[in-house]
Amino acid sequence: MESEAQHHHHPHHVSMRGPRSLGVVIKLGTSSIVDEKTHEPLLSNLTLIVETAVKLRKDGHKVIIVSSGAIGVGLQRMDVEKRPKHISKLQALAAIGQCRLMSLWDSLFNHLRQPIAQILLTRSDISDRSRYLNAQNTMHELLDMGVIPIVNENDTLAVSEIKFGDNDTLSAITAAMVHADLLFLMTDVDCLYDKNPRTNPDAQPIEVVEDIGALVADVSQAGSSLGTGGMSTKIVAARLATSAGVTTVITRSSNPGNIHKIVKHIQGSRSPASLTTQVNHPSTASLASLNNNSSSSNNASGTATPNTEQAPAVIDRSQIPLHTRFLPSASPVRDRYFWILHGLRPHGTLYIDQGAYKALLGKAGLLPVGVVDVEGFFAQQEAVRLCVVDKRRSSPGPDGKMWEGEAVEVGRCLTNYSSAEIARIKGHQSVEIGQLLGYADSEYVAQRESVSFYNAVSRPASPVGGHRA
Repeated sequence: MESEAQHHHHPHHVSMRGPRSLGVVIKLGTSSIVDEKTHEPLLSNLTLIVETAVKLRKDGHKVIIVSSGAIGVGLQRMDVEKRPKHISKLQALAAIGQCRLMSLWDSLFNHLRQPIAQILLTRSDISDRSRYLNAQNTMHELLDMGVIPIVNENDTLAVSEIKFGDNDTLSAITAAMVHADLLFLMTDVDCLYDKNPRTNPDAQPIEVVEDIGALVADVSQAGSSLGTGGMSTKIVAARLATSAGVTTVITRSSNPGNIHKIVKHIQGSRSPASLTTQVNHPSTASLASLNNNSSSSNNASGTATPNTEQAPAVIDRSQIPLHTRFLPSASPVRDRYFWILHGLRPHGTLYIDQGAYKALLGKAGLLPVGVVDVEGFFAQQEAVRLCVVDKRRSSPGPDGKMWEGEAVEVGRCLTNYSSAEIARIKGHQSVEIGQLLGYADSEYVAQRESVSFYNAVSRPASPVGGHRA
């Protein structure tokens, strides 16, 4: 895990000197922390999570926990039975519960002499570029100090406009922000199944997902009555994290020790270059061979000892806990481009023609002549959706649209002009901007570095940041 600033000066090195130190983010839902009915803390489960996190730290890994549960703990503290509907009541309970939740984590980690830190975020902290970078730098500093940051949404301040909605999304953004290697989404099932295992005894586990777009899985698990996220929010979070190059794992929260075994398995089954290559093929390697091979990773300082002789060992399949692993994108979106796509809430839409789209793919900026239409009200330097249309019309059609066919959303951008200004200059040459507006801040509606695409093929190669070894 390295910060954006460090990222650019990092030479590319892939040496297989023992198991590499990994950045691991563990996301825990309310149902992993408090009992659904009594709202009492699940001490046995929390203790196992603490032991697992400390074990990972001793193996040289960097660990972040994204912990829900503030409202759940607040309910118990105030003897309230049901999660209230009123936002002010919820926020008051979150304020009461958050300090008790942190006190609980601190007392448990203190038994193992592991320092922790609290980081509370809202969507608006992420959408402000300097605050985003500040949060990123703070997390890196804490990890370098050997601290485990515990992240939660700042429910006491967040209103619906600035909420992540659920901690699955927050954990994916956190993992991307710190360039983590692994994100664990802990849930109440072992893994994803192709059908609902509760009603279909022949349901098959889905072990590895290479392409989330082609995934056919059962998402009927709705999540607990206290939490906000079901299985579908986990798949959305996995899509987000894998697009940023983070391997994402869904596994059962009631057995946190699985995390350690899965990390060992993933370390043993990868090639020197990345975590993406090995796809859970059956292996007959014994657990003993892994234990022999992992001694180099068990020192508390996290310095890896040379280990060039042996091939990486793979845990025997019967020893690997059931889990679903989402493989990361081969060409991840990072740093500023990730922030434009996922850190900002879009305030409107720009419809562009095929020519403008091709020019953007060819690394040119977005000129007003390529803009077909604009929707919404936004100021300059605000994020908007970018949609490509098939064919431009010379005058609005019966549906009032300036184009024919479907409009496909391809990405997001930050604009140099407001929606009102773009409405006046769209379809015109850049030299006409001064005449039309009385001033010309830029020849471009959006600079190329302020445009980010979902599709990996279409992203610019250079400014995304160095490659992480």
